[in-house]
Amino acid sequence: MDANRIPDMSRLADQIGDWAHALGFDAVGITDTHLDDYRERFQRWLAAGHHGAMQWLERHADLRLDPTLLEPGTCRVISVRMPYLAEGTEPLTVLADPSRAYISRYALGRDYHRVVRQRLARLARLIDGALRDCEAETGSESRSTPPQPRFRAFTDSAPVLEKALGEKAGLGWIGKHTLLLDAQAGSWFFLGEIYTNVPLPLTPASARQNNACGSCRACMTVCPTGAIIAPHQLDARRCIAYLTIEHPGSIPVPLRPLIGNRIFGCDDCQLYCPWNRFAQRATLPDFAPRHELDRASLLELFAWNEADYLRFTEGSALRRAGFERWQRNLAVALGNGPSTPEAIAALTARRAGATAMVREHIDWALARLGAGESGAGPAPGC
Repeated sequence: MDANRIPDMSRLADQIGDWAHALGFDAVGITDTHLDDYRERFQRWLAAGHHGAMQWLERHADLRLDPTLLEPGTCRVISVRMPYLAEGTEPLTVLADPSRAYISRYALGRDYHRVVRQRLARLARLIDGALRDCEAETGSESRSTPPQPRFRAFTDSAPVLEKALGEKAGLGWIGKHTLLLDAQAGSWFFLGEIYTNVPLPLTPASARQNNACGSCRACMTVCPTGAIIAPHQLDARRCIAYLTIEHPGSIPVPLRPLIGNRIFGCDDCQLYCPWNRFAQRATLPDFAPRHELDRASLLELFAWNEADYLRFTEGSALRRAGFERWQRNLAVALGNGPSTPEAIAALTARRAGATAMVREHIDWALARLGAGESGAGPAPGC
């Protein structure tokens, strides 16, 4: 891009930071597209099958590892963070009550894909506007025609190695639980990226944070299913977030009791991470809990029919699971809860119209509660 027709790049980078903060992002960094340092670990993870049924990760591995293949001409990635943990959701209180439904804190409010992507698009328009204004001021001094500025925004919506790019851009370090961590902000944040062909100055390498997990193993110790099999190694096939959201079939029987009352995702590795004592709270109202989902009971949610599910999850990340998996997850959670007449009656009533997969989990839950498949009598344990 012709230097005569763009503003001072350092000044523009500073403006990008100001604009990003005004849009609700709490940190922004700029990095290049080189991800060779992450290639071997990612490929080993895929080769071990730790991605489970998420075959799209394998199909598009090359695009994740080389942003220029996903968006030709890209030379810079603008990486941003946005905090999402709403005040007053009391996650530990909910987890301690087996009659209540635990939903991962990121999914309680508006779908983050929409919130983050819309604000990234606005940030891209501001950058583009600054470049166009400069071009208009300088006119056509250059004989050559520079390429037009291009921007493409992402947030967990395309083959992008978000945590690696965030780490390179100085937004934190990848912790033992494989999430991005920041010493002043913890890990309760979303990541987003803008791929661009504008040669912005890179965030200085000195801004990159050193891995400060040290000898701490809190995330590994508290993971209910032992999914963090080694530092920086997550086996998604054991991860409750994967099992309750991405896994399409029956949840393995040995893992069901370990899920507890978690019906959509799991936050334990974040809840017990010492760095989250400093976690930033959400500043946008979009992430406030909807429909009191931060305190709903399992029976209340299990009573939803599909129309209720579609109504109450409109514009929410909860739609990712779909109604069948939603019922499956709730059946497991009820089976892990107290054996009350209300729980047994709800499971028994739902059984007749359930799909084969949901019915299997209902039968498991009824057996756990000592009611048998019909809910009419005692049954052997699971």
